[in-house]
Amino acid sequence: MDAKAKILGRIRKGQGSEAAVSNETADILSARIKSHARGIIPKRGQIPLKDQIALFQKKIEALGATVAHVEKAEDVPTAVQRYLADNNMPSRVKITPSKEVTDLPWGEIPTLEMVEGAGKEEDMVGLSPAFAAIAESGTLMMASGADTPSTVNFVPENHIVVLKSSHMRGSYEETWDMLREKFGEAVMPRSVNFISGPSRTADIEQRLIMGAHGPKELHIIMVNDDA
Repeated sequence: MDAKAKILGRIRKGQGSEAAVSNETADILSARIKSHARGIIPKRGQIPLKDQIALFQKKIEALGATVAHVEKAEDVPTAVQRYLADNNMPSRVKITPSKEVTDLPWGEIPTLEMVEGAGKEEDMVGLSPAFAAIAESGTLMMASGADTPSTVNFVPENHIVVLKSSHMRGSYEETWDMLREKFGEAVMPRSVNFISGPSRTADIEQRLIMGAHGPKELHIIMVNDDA
């Protein structure tokens, strides 16, 4: 008996019933899980892609992030250099090993030092690709994996995210569809993180503190590939 079965067994025993779930109930639950039933999707999540992009930018900028647009992926290194220079940030960047970002022409910008790997305490700037984005709330969806370690998203003080506009979706439900499409039914990455703006908290004396649990700055470079 595995740990999950033991825990569920103790719960049933504590409720005064150790009876197994009937086959009929199990079939109902299985069908419900496989149906991926939708919740109520707001009107703002049911708009054309162009409007989704504008809504996403409006919402995430209202939460303290910044957004820049480039016409093609090859323009990302120049946009990164410009952002770092404009904000007086170091030119050393910890980048996830994902080919989605490592295959970009970083060599054309010799002043940038791109270091692949997981995020570490000494890293001031991290760069990673977004799996998707949700327009209805201005949120990034980040899926962890061997080539997209979550530490790059949260350990450095400054986080740069590369987002393809074709990965924009109106609602959360659509991004979960994307995830199942990539990883397979009933298979999930080790973690899925949702990011809406830089890290912040007001728990201490009701004062807003930036960077309390993650990056102080969040910058999104959106590649307009939806055409």
